Amino acid sequence: MPKRVLVVDDDPAQRRILEESIKRFGYSVTAADSGDKALLALKSDAAGDICLVLLDLVMPGTDGMAVLSAMRSLPKKPPAIVQTANGSIDAAISAMRAGAVDFVVKPVSPERLEVSIKNALKIEALAGELSRMKASAKGELGFDDLIAGSEAMTRVIELGRRAANSTIPVLIEGESGVGKELIARAIQGESARKAKPFVTVNCGAIPENLVESILFGHEKGAFTGASEKRAGKFVEADGGTLFLDEIGELPLDAQVKLLRALQDGEIDPVGGKQKVKVDIRLISATNQNLINLVQDGRFREDLYYRLNVFPIWVPPLRERLDDVPELVNHFVSRFAAEEGKRISGIEPDALAMLMRYSWPGNIRQLENAVFRAVVLADTPMLTVNEFPQIAAHVEGYAVTVPPAPAPRDRMPRIEGPVMLGNSPLTPATIHVPSGNGRDAVGIPALSDSGDIRSLEAVEADMIRLAFGRYRGRMTEIAKRLGIGRSTLYRKMREIGLEARVH
Repeated sequence: MPKRVLVVDDDPAQRRILEESIKRFGYSVTAADSGDKALLALKSDAAGDICLVLLDLVMPGTDGMAVLSAMRSLPKKPPAIVQTANGSIDAAISAMRAGAVDFVVKPVSPERLEVSIKNALKIEALAGELSRMKASAKGELGFDDLIAGSEAMTRVIELGRRAANSTIPVLIEGESGVGKELIARAIQGESARKAKPFVTVNCGAIPENLVESILFGHEKGAFTGASEKRAGKFVEADGGTLFLDEIGELPLDAQVKLLRALQDGEIDPVGGKQKVKVDIRLISATNQNLINLVQDGRFREDLYYRLNVFPIWVPPLRERLDDVPELVNHFVSRFAAEEGKRISGIEPDALAMLMRYSWPGNIRQLENAVFRAVVLADTPMLTVNEFPQIAAHVEGYAVTVPPAPAPRDRMPRIEGPVMLGNSPLTPATIHVPSGNGRDAVGIPALSDSGDIRSLEAVEADMIRLAFGRYRGRMTEIAKRLGIGRSTLYRKMREIGLEARVH
């Protein structure tokens, strides 16, 4: 779904011109002919779709400055670009102080308007990323901070918000890389335990002999190597939330102690003499089918029912491709800032390709693909060429890599098209111009069987050619080949060619 821009202008002709220009930029448009209608649109249920406001400052009734002032109290405040026929510095300063991110003078050119919109959205994306990072660090990340606007994620967010209003144990299920931990953090961020500890444990990454110690803690000297007392993850999460990721990987012995801890609200540290009371909210996650694990005897049935009180299924990215454009823009803004590169977005053709891919690695794979593309990019917009691994799996797309030009004075000219595979058009000879008007000489590029000859064999022929051309004058031969005399002597010995004595 394209981003939506709210155009606010009382001049119908100017409003239509702006609408058409913005649609050509690839955005959808909602129009309002007054400040009051603009505020109604921003307060409506569909306001979440508005990514930017293009606002006329001079309007009858509620003018642009009044709209900017009213927007401060809105729960979601999209960035605003103001425009006016009055190009005074005072008007610009007043608008910026009121919250505008940019200022344009009417009539604004399409080029200037497009740059202003892209810059505003980029600043908003970076501000949103910074806000999410701060909220996550403080344990206050909410569902409004998540990039999950597709219909498939609506049910997930609805269930998550209901779970946040209770201390009920939650089991988040879904494939690897779908964002299960972010859902868990959002549940805590909208619960009464917000800003309290959020402790994550990856059950699949803990050595089996250390599971109990890491989860429940241990006393000093409880086992070999226990040189000091350790509190354990349950104690660290006391008062907050304990997130057990990949719960299906937990060994059976630890499952018994986990079940007892959940039932009694107490843990038994390794080597401890008394139990420790803990108050934790448990959220667990898995990318496996726990019922199958129960049937195979690898997961306790009683623990399964203790964990699976409030299940939430997070769909894979291939089932919510409407989220891809927003996720891509989010990752582009983030990685461009981290890498210090001026990248403003992604070409429509490249985005269309990404939306046709199945993403077996889900959001994590998309994130890494965009990161790689940002590093590779040499232009302000990401293209299909920056996603070679994705293009190879999507029908109708191919990466075009322009050949690097070879220096004419150092490299031989390869005549004919160069193609991959055993194509009959592959050149059979590397032609070396004589440079004096005589016929060119050639060094075979293919063997008698039609295979490409090794670089070592071609190099040996080049040395023999230079040896004959410059009549054994070693200094001249070394100079022409661009190597040292000692290297030349060594290579000649290796191919059985003796230097002439003058």
